[in-house]
Amino acid sequence: MRLALFDLDHTLLSADSDVLWFEFMIKEGRLASQFSERYQDMALRYDAGTVTPVDYCEFHARALTGLTPAELQPLRERFFEGWVRPRIPDDSRALLQRRRELGETLVLTTATNRVVSELTAVDLGVDHYLCTELEQAGDGRYTGRTAGTPNMRSGKIDRLRQWLREAGHPEQLLPEASFYTDSINDLALLSAVKRPIVVDPDPRLESTAHRKG
Repeated sequence: MRLALFDLDHTLLSADSDVLWFEFMIKEGRLASQFSERYQDMALRYDAGTVTPVDYCEFHARALTGLTPAELQPLRERFFEGWVRPRIPDDSRALLQRRRELGETLVLTTATNRVVSELTAVDLGVDHYLCTELEQAGDGRYTGRTAGTPNMRSGKIDRLRQWLREAGHPEQLLPEASFYTDSINDLALLSAVKRPIVVDPDPRLESTAHRKG
């Protein structure tokens, strides 16, 4: 068994699904238009690698406070069909198919929470999917907090190791894996695998990739 790991936003998807989600929710009248300045600032801090995983993931979680999965489902479906699917390049699907034909196990690992990214993972047909999970109250409503370790930076490594243990796979699969990403936020995981591959990297990651050869 060999692992091929993939980031989502700006890697398999030619956009940032969190930013798209906020734009969609504003258009749907679910978020105030004044919110756009706040999420754009958060996106800049993420790109610069200056925001903590908890702050980043809980910022996005708070936008779902009080909503239920049933209320969100039609929104999620419209969002995926209208905003996300058109931004999945054919090259991304071809890459996944090539790695699949090589017999690798495809794992999508993203900091984006399950509400926003799950339908994309299903559409891409990956074998396993790791994301930031959201806390739900007893009545099923989202509390505005994350649950467990945010799947971001070193959290991606922790969550991958947890999945391997729980699935009964050897942890040695991780240092033998390949990983595709665009983001400096994934430097820890890039450094942990055998075959790190940068895809349309942000400026900091591009500089680091050239330095490391």
